[in-house]
Amino acid sequence: MYTPMRSLAGFINCHPIKPFLKQVNRQLLSLWMMACCCVCALHHKASMAAEPSYPSKPVHLVVPFAPAGGVDTAARMIGQRLSELWSQSVLIDNRAGANSVIGTDFVAKSTPDGHTLLVVFGPPFNTVQLFSKNVPYQVLTDFTPVSIVATVPMVVVVPPNIGVNTASDLIEFAKQRSGQVSFGTSGAGSSQQLGGILLGIAGGVELTHIPYKGGSAALNDVLGGHIPVGILALSNVIPYVKTGKLKAIGVIESHRSTAEPLIPTIAEAGVPGFAVPDTWVGFLAPAGLPKSILDKLSLDIAKAVESAEVRQKLEGAGFEVGVKGPEIFKDLLGKSIALYKKTTTDAGIKPE
Repeated sequence: MYTPMRSLAGFINCHPIKPFLKQVNRQLLSLWMMACCCVCALHHKASMAAEPSYPSKPVHLVVPFAPAGGVDTAARMIGQRLSELWSQSVLIDNRAGANSVIGTDFVAKSTPDGHTLLVVFGPPFNTVQLFSKNVPYQVLTDFTPVSIVATVPMVVVVPPNIGVNTASDLIEFAKQRSGQVSFGTSGAGSSQQLGGILLGIAGGVELTHIPYKGGSAALNDVLGGHIPVGILALSNVIPYVKTGKLKAIGVIESHRSTAEPLIPTIAEAGVPGFAVPDTWVGFLAPAGLPKSILDKLSLDIAKAVESAEVRQKLEGAGFEVGVKGPEIFKDLLGKSIALYKKTTTDAGIKPE
């Protein structure tokens, strides 16, 4: 039976127009695919535009110590350079108290968007739970390690008028005043406290620890003659050692400071084998920080610290610059906590 449609189909199949129609179909398909790609690209671009670049607002560097201490000094030097790199305000937020727990806990509970960071010494950050009960955060799970920027030598200092010149002299000084010699530090749970305790054990003397809310307060009391011994960051005491207002007995780590190589170690100054692990300065964020922000943060902090101007300032203040990224930082945290736990257990130190 004849139908118009069947006749049209036969005409097309037999007519030279067929190749032309196939070519039109191929072109239409190509145009359709190109349109889809354009739509996808525009959607991706719109999505990227909807995500604000980091940082999108002022960044707060929380220092859990009082102003003018070692960490505060480093945070201000690095923060100024980061502000220039980002064209964004970087604010120093000092939240001292409770052996650094107040400021540290504030960061642990902050939004993990990279706009609130913790700048802190290794100890007490990774040791406070060994010295204090009821710490409201977990070091290994409540933070994202971002970058270690430097280490800070800790040095035993005394007023120049008490007749103590070496670590051996200090131990003899303490023996003659049984139970009456105190040492000041920037706070409980610090490597400074651990150094004082281990020094007393090594010398067979009792040294009483007095924790302050930051190194500057302890330093003032040593300068004022209110306490005879301070174990403090070299960056804090360098100006007073150079002017003769304080005498540096020795650094508590296993090696001399590159900034002040003439100051011996405590081991060299009369207590063989004595050493406390290095104290680092590091940046941490709350747990859950997106990897894209973590990567940018660690890269930009490294740029800031390794710039000639900031490096010179840090080294001039007694810091030993050495940047370590997130993975190395995380591994170091786990190992250092295990080491400090063993050391404090061996020394009979319990949380109070």
